[in-house]
Amino acid sequence: MTDGRQRSAPRILLSEDSDLWRELLKGDPEPLVREAIFAVAEDQGFAVDLDTEVSVTLTDDAEVREVNKEWRGKDKPTNVLSFPMAELEPGDEPGPLLGDLVLAAETCGREAAEEGKTPSDHVRHLIVHGMLHLLGFDHETDEDAEDMESTEIRILAGLGIADPYAESELSVATDGNARD
Repeated sequence: MTDGRQRSAPRILLSEDSDLWRELLKGDPEPLVREAIFAVAEDQGFAVDLDTEVSVTLTDDAEVREVNKEWRGKDKPTNVLSFPMAELEPGDEPGPLLGDLVLAAETCGREAAEEGKTPSDHVRHLIVHGMLHLLGFDHETDEDAEDMESTEIRILAGLGIADPYAESELSVATDGNARD
């Protein structure tokens, strides 16, 4: 932060439900999760003391598959699921509960390897992507997709992560948004 104040918004409830995450990220995932979420909060102009909360569950493919099946009718794992607590439009200020993100370790690790990315960069990208869904961004139309991708690219650049769309035609999390 440029003003020297400690960022406190949003509050993050992190649940690490699989030992695979520490192996994948070679350490504690909490700093990486916080960094990605706070980068989105800063980019989107959240006040440092905004009263909002996001829940992040780091789990495995089996659990994400069950959640995806129950809530979206898709019987398969995906990299990230986003469950917004309110229908927001980009730029809206979130209420007290922003929403939930659920990530699958095996899928995230496999995608990172296939795309030649570090797992930490790929996971931060997925958290940024999921957070933007919680904030009302989507990729349903070409225009919306371009807006969301340019926002992701800008946030990721601030984290020192290269444009994830520049080298690949792969679309990140196209089926992992509970808003679909």
